[in-house]
Amino acid sequence: MAPFTHHLRCASRRRFVTGAAAGVASTALPAWGQDRTARSGDYELTIAPLSVNFTGKRATATAINGGIPGPTLRLRQGEMATLRVTNRLEEMTSIHWHGLLVPPDMDGVPGISFPGIAPGETFTHRFPIKQSGTYWYHAHTLHEQTGVYGAIVIEGAEEDLPKIDRDYVVMLSEWSDENPLSIFMKLKKLGGYYNFGQPNLGDFVTDLQKTGFSGAMSRRSMFYRARMDPTDLSDISGYTFTYLMNGTTPGGNWTGLANRGERVRLRFVGAGAATYFDVRIPGLKLTVVATDGQPVHPVLVDEFRIGPGETYDVLVQLPDDAAYTIFAQAMDRSGFARGTLGGPAAKPAAIPSMEPRVWLTPQDMMGSMAMSGMPGMAPRVGDAVMARHARTEYGPGVDMRVDTPRVNLDDPGIGLRDNGRRVLTYADLKSKGVAYDPRPPGRDIELHLTGNMDQYIWSIDGIRYSESPPVAFKTGEQLRMVLVNDTMMTHPMHLHGMWMDLEGPDGGFQVRKHTVNVQPAQRVGIGITADAPGRWAFHCHILYHMAAGMFREVVVA
Repeated sequence: MAPFTHHLRCASRRRFVTGAAAGVASTALPAWGQDRTARSGDYELTIAPLSVNFTGKRATATAINGGIPGPTLRLRQGEMATLRVTNRLEEMTSIHWHGLLVPPDMDGVPGISFPGIAPGETFTHRFPIKQSGTYWYHAHTLHEQTGVYGAIVIEGAEEDLPKIDRDYVVMLSEWSDENPLSIFMKLKKLGGYYNFGQPNLGDFVTDLQKTGFSGAMSRRSMFYRARMDPTDLSDISGYTFTYLMNGTTPGGNWTGLANRGERVRLRFVGAGAATYFDVRIPGLKLTVVATDGQPVHPVLVDEFRIGPGETYDVLVQLPDDAAYTIFAQAMDRSGFARGTLGGPAAKPAAIPSMEPRVWLTPQDMMGSMAMSGMPGMAPRVGDAVMARHARTEYGPGVDMRVDTPRVNLDDPGIGLRDNGRRVLTYADLKSKGVAYDPRPPGRDIELHLTGNMDQYIWSIDGIRYSESPPVAFKTGEQLRMVLVNDTMMTHPMHLHGMWMDLEGPDGGFQVRKHTVNVQPAQRVGIGITADAPGRWAFHCHILYHMAAGMFREVVVA
């Protein structure tokens, strides 16, 4: 890299971390600040260009009804929703109702069972609301990155929860002044283009001082032999991303009002196109009561990780009149989103320092084989599972295969392990009041999440979507989908049209999700009731992984 190029990139770093002071769309209030009244279940949504300034310079976004995020859609379980979507862009677009059980022709995925919405056209989505909870909607095109997303809150039967005084949606997302296609093409040329945390000479000298030559070399040798990058946690960093909370930059400081003693429900939505956020509110305990719209037995934590596509409902109670910072740092520690919760007279609380980026570990490459050699990580019964690799995995598009994936769900993930805080894991989540299919699975479908990170090729079983056959489900069957992550990145896998019932390591039902994070070198089992005939999408919810080929069509017939 030329020295002057490096200087320019470093000089702009602070601006991209904090964003412009105002940090909202320049011609409209953000959605959380607008009055969005509508007839019950009836909304008009218009997707159009919008001039914005999140970074100190103007750019063009794609917005819904003039706001980023779009309006929060408030629906009721049992009603019929009518959602008319008008496209005022110059190219085709769409909206997908993420996590909602809808007919396949209403699902909003171009090329599957929906042609997309052409410029100037209006498409009417009409479907019954079969569930309650927190969900969201977004474009199923690159417009998701440029602002086409919003929250959905569905009222249902009274929940067994304490009285709530205030209720806020907290959408976590990103903005880049770069065109998403430009970002994608840069990643295709160099998979680590946006990663400025790669090991360098200074890191080696530091390790020499701490552990000596043999220790420094040992830390690197496995990754070097495999030609892997131990800091490849996220494809896209805060170099180009400005992280947003409810459409507001850290400098803009989104604020939710709450007074002493009030109990607040925060509906977190992982609307990032490519970012995992680690969320905490220093000074407050978080009680997790729902995930992906489905209630869970309450879990008290200090912090949780939310992936692209996921939602978490969290309860907090303010002990005093002070302000508290909602802090959501990116998994690669290259930036953060930030907001404030507190009374109108409270001064904004301090913003925590970002924690250092940590390296991936042997268990993130080798699974249970590495865990068996780590102190306190002896394999338990069922941990050692031999993977079955398809012949299609042996080719230039796959740079890694895990033979003994780990099956534990009690790992909070890279960067959160042993950080001194109580961090949520999937092992903590247990569905509450969810009726699941008690039939044993009639068969297993094993799919491997694969890729070549250097060439930015992403696939399933080594086959990109454009070359892949559909995955066939039989109508009415109960099956188990087994996902094995043969990469060193975490993938949020999302199935349209049906629930994904995550199993524990013992094969029992754990928690109902519509988006399941599969950690590096991990194997998970997911129960699926194929009760939705039609054509559906199944894909990684990192937008650029999906675009690169980690996508399959599922046909239920």
